Amino acid sequence: MEKTLIVIKPDGVQRNLIGEIISRYERTGLKLVALKMMQADENLVEKHYTIDPDWKKNVGTKAIESYEKKGLQPPSNDPVEVGEDVLKRLKIYICAAPVVAMVWQGNEAVKLGRKICGSTESLSAEMGTIRGDYSLESYQLADGSERAIVNLVHASGSVEEADQEIALWFTENEILNYKLIRDTLLYDKNWTI
Repeated sequence: MEKTLIVIKPDGVQRNLIGEIISRYERTGLKLVALKMMQADENLVEKHYTIDPDWKKNVGTKAIESYEKKGLQPPSNDPVEVGEDVLKRLKIYICAAPVVAMVWQGNEAVKLGRKICGSTESLSAEMGTIRGDYSLESYQLADGSERAIVNLVHASGSVEEADQEIALWFTENEILNYKLIRDTLLYDKNWTI
């Protein structure tokens, strides 16, 4: 079974949305196999976002394109420099208050985790997603306030990324292997009522 990392970010914790967010994942049939509330430090946040060595360049390129699309001048034309600024803002945001880190397991857990989460920019996220239902955040609002986009939750973007992120946030001993009765309904070909 596939696993994914889901992190309820400081704004989700501060707005008392922990239970609501967890219930969204539970209702899909995913199984919670690890959970902890913790205070992330800058080292963890940097390692998390730079698991992909090209992350700074990629996020910087996206940000520059977003500025240009809106007819605005980006703060720099160097994608790595812009990416470093985004990372600096993320460190401030993620380290500001406790987070809830979780590992969810199930069929297509990564894709499902992202779908439940919604688009990175909450204003563009579909209704019915966590970000679409509980946030009005936009890139413009975040940039105007010179802060990271606050979008309630993180969800791994690929199976490979999930594996690396889970290893960063959890030890092997913290991830449980257990069976739920409902697993029979979802995955066992021989179940009967």
